Amino acid sequence: MKPVAREQRNDFIAACHAAAERGLLRCSSGNLSWRVGDGRMLVTRTRSWLGRLTDADIAVCAIADGTSLNGVRPTVEVRFHAGILRARPDVNVVFHYQSPCATALACRKRRNLNYDVIAEIPLYIGPVGQVPYLPPGSAELADAVTEAMTGHDLAMMMNHGQVTAARDFDHAIQNAEFFELACQILLASGRDVRPLPPKAVRQLLALRARQGGTGA
Repeated sequence: MKPVAREQRNDFIAACHAAAERGLLRCSSGNLSWRVGDGRMLVTRTRSWLGRLTDADIAVCAIADGTSLNGVRPTVEVRFHAGILRARPDVNVVFHYQSPCATALACRKRRNLNYDVIAEIPLYIGPVGQVPYLPPGSAELADAVTEAMTGHDLAMMMNHGQVTAARDFDHAIQNAEFFELACQILLASGRDVRPLPPKAVRQLLALRARQGGTGA
């Protein structure tokens, strides 16, 4: 099997650095994967810090089962990265992160939140999935996240963080940024928050569908 091109590895490193620079994760809390062809994906190494990721921190793994093909041990969440890429041929990037406001809401008792407070949520992300708390790195979490992401482009993992999937790095980071903004608004507004009118949400979702969805 041919090696992963240097340009692809450099693009992956740059995307990891960009995600960290935008404050979407802390230390080693986030992980990223990218479909690179031949049934393979690039995945961040276990316990690696995305903000200072180097070439030595890139695991090349089989999408079929998450097995490392280059001897670098991937993130413990490799199973849901592989699961999402198997289930979603329309996406190439999976990003697990823990931005402050979104993670604060993931730790709240209330679960029926309406995130449609800005147009970017229905337009770029669509409905948000939810995953109950399950042990990080477990097969149970991987199965639950994969199932949730089969029908969503972003999901909240209770008391854990978020995961989003998109066609490319920019769209994945954009999803995370807009969702963080919506969560910041929800926290700041409290009970006074005013979501978008249902008609407006339907129109934005229809526009998203016409544009192809998934980070259009």
